[in-house]
Amino acid sequence: MVQGTTSDAGKSILVTGLCRVLRRRGVKVAPFKPQNMSLNSAVTPEQGEIGRAQALQAQAAGIAPHTDMNPVLLKPSTDCEAQVIIHGRAVRNLGARAYHDYKSTAMAAVLASWQRLQAAHDIVVVEGAGSPAEINLRDRDIANMGFAEAVDCPVIIVADIDRGGVFAHLVGTLELLSPSEQARVQGFVINRFRGDIALLQPGLDWLQERTGKPVLGVLPYLHHLQLDAEDAIAPDQGDKAANALRVVVPVFPRISNHTDFDALRHHRQVDLTYVPTGQAPPPADLVILPGSKSVRADLDWLRAQGWEGYLQRHLRYGGRVLGICGGYQMLGHRIDDPDGVEGPAGGSDGLGLLDIDTTLARHKALHQTRGALPCGSPVNGYEIHCGVSTRRAGAGECTRFAHLEDGRDDGARSADGQVAGTYLHGLFDGETACVALLEWAGLENAEAVDRDALREGEIDRLADCLEQHLDLPALFPQWCGAQ
Repeated sequence: MVQGTTSDAGKSILVTGLCRVLRRRGVKVAPFKPQNMSLNSAVTPEQGEIGRAQALQAQAAGIAPHTDMNPVLLKPSTDCEAQVIIHGRAVRNLGARAYHDYKSTAMAAVLASWQRLQAAHDIVVVEGAGSPAEINLRDRDIANMGFAEAVDCPVIIVADIDRGGVFAHLVGTLELLSPSEQARVQGFVINRFRGDIALLQPGLDWLQERTGKPVLGVLPYLHHLQLDAEDAIAPDQGDKAANALRVVVPVFPRISNHTDFDALRHHRQVDLTYVPTGQAPPPADLVILPGSKSVRADLDWLRAQGWEGYLQRHLRYGGRVLGICGGYQMLGHRIDDPDGVEGPAGGSDGLGLLDIDTTLARHKALHQTRGALPCGSPVNGYEIHCGVSTRRAGAGECTRFAHLEDGRDDGARSADGQVAGTYLHGLFDGETACVALLEWAGLENAEAVDRDALREGEIDRLADCLEQHLDLPALFPQWCGAQ
């Protein structure tokens, strides 16, 4: 089990790399995260919902993602409440205190998934959540040491040296564990190191002498690593071409599946800007309204930040607007939530840029989807939404965004062609769909980028790094020992 001193210490990346390292050796390996809190999710072949990071880790392991790989997924809707997803299905919304009481039920689901994965694989590489040293969360813990103790799993702890204070993080985390938890820690991994390793060596020697635990590896900072983020938005984009298409994305307070834009973030011809709270949006060729876990609340935020006037000016000057999932719902005339699915029951007026109305429902649509754009370009993606959007009675001309293989029409386009909306996440990952959408937005001679091939290459680059800098025989003597 890989645990970390903090969130974003490198747990997800390390598990991804280890899955690929073991796969290279012919090991049947699976990733596992008992409990994940993230608004970046994926749809599995059995139409269940798991954390996006576990889908990436499954790809690294060479297997299809499955709901057992992330049996408990928490999707925050407010600072104090989250949707609880068990084995891929949303079961209820719970506040923090209520979820704490629910953990015994959640743990039963975790252990059931763990047993199934263990029975089907040679090894399961487990990812913790946050830090194991959160004192207030130790009781009934299912995400870190509580799980490791329940199944007798050895642990390594990873820390991010780029943040500073790496030795304090590691020593402090170990000190706050119980004696039995300390005993199961096999060693430390230091992540994102830049500089001369010889200057770090005295600190490594001190750490081992102080704790009695070895440093199993010091991983270098991998610049421009283009892999799906579990949660945090990464600013790194790489070099851009002259006259790149300017794409702007507002960062909603409850933005979901921002991994939709990774293909654009790393596209040489696209200059992508995320605009957070309090920052004025710059001029753009294309504005994309992303997914949201709390659509009406994020729509209120959008208006309070001045985006409604910005979008009207943007369209007057010939710009394009695309809404994805929750962003698509915002582009319509009305969003109604009669059952309080995403917050207080009620309704909100939308931006009125597409002739649709949306009603939120308790049932969540989960689909892996294929279809075609009106231009004929194939489009693939996945759907995760509670809303049902319908064309307004008596509306003017409003065409579909895509026609799907199952016979459904997805999304809508405005009569003037400037505004479009879709429920499809991941649509920029496909080469031809990405080119078609970028050309619609105004980019001439858009280059095709094979996002899946790029992702595979980055997983291999990560695994190569672990092969060189991690003591794999100490971790996996049965498969990585001396030949």
